[in-house]
Amino acid sequence: MGTKEVKPTRSELIELKKKIKLSEGGHKLLKMKRDGLILEFFEILSKAKDVRSELDAAYEKANVKIGIAEAVEGRITVKSTAFAMKDAPQIELESHNIMGVVVPKIESSSVRKPINKRGYGLLGTSSYIDEAVDSYEELVEKIILAAEIETTMKKLLDDIEKTKRRVNALEFKVIPELTEAMVFIRLRLEEMERENTFRLKRIKKA
Repeated sequence: MGTKEVKPTRSELIELKKKIKLSEGGHKLLKMKRDGLILEFFEILSKAKDVRSELDAAYEKANVKIGIAEAVEGRITVKSTAFAMKDAPQIELESHNIMGVVVPKIESSSVRKPINKRGYGLLGTSSYIDEAVDSYEELVEKIILAAEIETTMKKLLDDIEKTKRRVNALEFKVIPELTEAMVFIRLRLEEMERENTFRLKRIKKA
């Protein structure tokens, strides 16, 4: 005894049409999100290149300044001055939203200090020490900014990849499969309608 054929219904066809429409709408929104995230990424990438160049320049400058300070004041004086500077920069990690992606916002304070707030005695040091400290404070600021930008880029890249996978899944799998199922049901319903029409004609002739 064969298995009974499960006949499709018009309500199933209507439901499939709704799913296709919903999937196409989601596909469109995800493509817009993906394209928007890519634009944001390239804008931040441009900033990142500038910050990286500034960071490299600040690092070179700091090395030069500390070298001059050690040559003039001596390494021991430079080290004792560094140990006297006890206050560390205050870092606060906040966040903001870029098209649904939560990215970090690093707020820093106490990086740049007035000379009289640095903790070392002004009388026992020279301007070479002050210039070295200035250059390292600038370097720390650039490092904080670079960390924020590079973390943002990584988070954006991760979300771009996730969004691309969802777009591709909808475009090449979900929507085609739903469309194929809808076409099959529509053709089967038309076939069933023809069979019913033919059966009714036979009944009338009998």
